[in-house]
Amino acid sequence: MTTPLLDAATLRAIVVAFRDALNEHREAINVLNVYPVPDGDTGTNMALTLDSVCEEVDGAGDDMASVCKAISHGSLMGARGNSGVIMCQLLRGLSETIGGHEGDGVNGTVFAEALGSAAAAAYGAVGNPVEGTILTVAREAGEAAIAAAATTDDLSAVVNAARIEAAASLERTPTLLPVLADAGVVDAGGAGFVLFLDAMLSVIDGTPIPEPEVPAEAPVLTQPAAASGDGSKDVSELRYEVMYFLDAPDDSIDAFKAAWAAIGDSIVVVGGDGVHNCHVHTDDIGAAIEAGIEVGRPHKIRVTDLLEEVAERDWVNEALGHTPPPAKHVPTAVVAVCMGTGVEAIFRSLGVQHVITGGQTMNPSTAQLLEAAEAVNADEVVLLPNNKNIIPVAEQVDAQSSRSVRVVPTRGIAEGFASLLQYDPQADAADNQARMASAAESVVAGEVTQAVRESNSDVGPIAEGDWLGIARAGIRSVAPTLVDAAVGLLDELIDDTHEIVTLIAGSGADAATTAAVTDWIDANRPEVEVEVHDGGQPLYPFYFGIE
Repeated sequence: MTTPLLDAATLRAIVVAFRDALNEHREAINVLNVYPVPDGDTGTNMALTLDSVCEEVDGAGDDMASVCKAISHGSLMGARGNSGVIMCQLLRGLSETIGGHEGDGVNGTVFAEALGSAAAAAYGAVGNPVEGTILTVAREAGEAAIAAAATTDDLSAVVNAARIEAAASLERTPTLLPVLADAGVVDAGGAGFVLFLDAMLSVIDGTPIPEPEVPAEAPVLTQPAAASGDGSKDVSELRYEVMYFLDAPDDSIDAFKAAWAAIGDSIVVVGGDGVHNCHVHTDDIGAAIEAGIEVGRPHKIRVTDLLEEVAERDWVNEALGHTPPPAKHVPTAVVAVCMGTGVEAIFRSLGVQHVITGGQTMNPSTAQLLEAAEAVNADEVVLLPNNKNIIPVAEQVDAQSSRSVRVVPTRGIAEGFASLLQYDPQADAADNQARMASAAESVVAGEVTQAVRESNSDVGPIAEGDWLGIARAGIRSVAPTLVDAAVGLLDELIDDTHEIVTLIAGSGADAATTAAVTDWIDANRPEVEVEVHDGGQPLYPFYFGIE
C-alpha cells in the first residue's frame, strides 16, 4: 500500500511531533556532550529551536507554502547553538523545495530531492564543515533517500531508507571525529536529526518513536577534546559561543565568515534576504561582535561560556514569573540578573527593583533586559549582569531604551552584592555606574561546581565527579570532595590584605559542609571575618566574595 502524499496538515503534524520528541529525548541528547562541567546544550538548543518553529506554524495558513514559510522563518529566528542553527538550515532547505508542491503534494521522490538539497545547503552554511557531525548524518541520509527514490516514489519507503542510513551514519560518527571516540559517544546533533526522521515516520505511517536511552554513566574524555579545526585546542579553549542575528547584505557574508574564521571555529551562518542567524566558538567576544558591525547590524546577541553551562530550564518563563510589581519611583533603579531564591532576596534587600532569573547559559536576551529596564519606575537604570556572558548583551540595551541605561560589568553574584553597597537611588545612573563598578572590581570572586566529564586543567587532571574551584583566571583547585575544592580555592585567593569573605551557599551545600569551610577559614585565616548567606542557587554550592 502506497503512503499518502505529504500535505500541509501532515507537515504541520511532523513539526509538532519532532518538537515533542526533542522534549522527551532532551536529556538523552544533552548527555552526549563532552564538556567537563554541567551542560545543557544540544538537546536543549534543538528543542528550543523547534519551540520557535511550532509557534510560527501555529499562526500560519493551511496551505503548503504558508506552512513551509513559517517553518523557514521560525527556525531562522529561533535557532540556538551550533546544532540548532544547522538543524535550522536543514529545515529551511527542506521547506524551500517542499513549499513549491502544493498542488500535487510531496511524494518520496520530491522528499529525497528536498533532503539532499537541505544537506548541501547545511554544508554551505558552515564555515569549516567537520565530518562526524549532524552534517554527515544528514548528507548520508539524503544520499540514501535519493537512492531509494530511484526505485520507488512511496514516501514512507524513502523516509525509512533515509532513517536507516541516518542511524547507521550516527553510529559511525566516532570513527570520523576523535573527540567522540575519546568520550565513547555518538554526535549529539546527529542524534537529533535521526529523531526528526523518527518523528516523520511516526506521523506518516504510525511507526513508534523510540524511547530515549540515557546512558547509565555520562561520557568521559580519555584525553583533551580537540576543537573542530586543526586539533590543537582542548576543552579549556575557544570557550565562548557567540550568536546573534545580523542584518547585512547577502553579498557581504563571505567576508564576514572569513573574519570569523580568523578568530574561531564552529562557524554557522544561515539565512538570506538581508537577515542571518550567526554562530561561532571563539575566545574573543569583542572581535566576534565587531565583525558583524563592520558589515551590518548585529542584534539579539547571546554569549555563552561553554565551560560554565548549567542544567537547562525554562528560564524565560521563570523570569516572567518572578517579575515583581514596580517599586516606588526613584531617579535611578537597578535591574539585576541572578538565580536562586535566596540570592534574589538579598538583591532586593540591597535595593534592586527588578530581578531577571538567569545566569550561566540561561542568558537573558537584549529584549528581556530592555523590557525590564523599561518596566522599572525610574528615570534612569543601572544593569547588573552578574555573569560575564551577559555583559555584552546588557551593553546593547541603552541604545534601544527610552531612558539612560548604564551597565556595571559585574561578572558574578559576589561582585553584584559589593556593587550595591555603593548604590544611591537618588544619584544619576552615570554616577552610580562609576562608584558601583569600582566596588565590584575590588572583590576577589570564586565559585565551586562539580565536573560531569573527565578532562584536564592548568592545575591537573579532572575526573568525573571531581569538585572544581573556579576563579576569574579559571580552574584553580580540583578535589574529590566539595570541602577540599572550596578550601583549596580559598587558600589561593585569600591573602593578607583581605578582611571579609562572603560565602553564598547554594542548594547543594548542607550545613555541615558549609561549617567545615568556615571552620577552615577561622583556623587558617583568623584575621578574616566570614559572612554566610543562603543563596539557593543550583549546581554551584558555593559562591565566594573576598574583600
